[in-house]
Amino acid sequence: MTGSTTKGSILAWGWALSVFLLITYLLCVAFGLIAPDTFHMHEAWAPLLPGFDWLSWPGFFAGAIGSFLYGWYIAILGVPLVRYFRKRIG
Repeated sequence: MTGSTTKGSILAWGWALSVFLLITYLLCVAFGLIAPDTFHMHEAWAPLLPGFDWLSWPGFFAGAIGSFLYGWYIAILGVPLVRYFRKRIG
């Protein structure tokens, strides 16, 4: 497997995961705005997203950026790990 193949996989997975996590974050925030307080998800997001604060613009953008970056983090570490173990296991 060549480096360009790995790079292409990282790019594809990075964009796919980042957009998926960003959309999930936006849906959870929207749900939190319309759902009763007992169903809010912001308490689950807060420990995972540094700078996230419920119902503030800086907190909203910090959460959105953090969600997006988690997708790239997973892709950058995950794709090479999957390729390594796929090669080792066969």
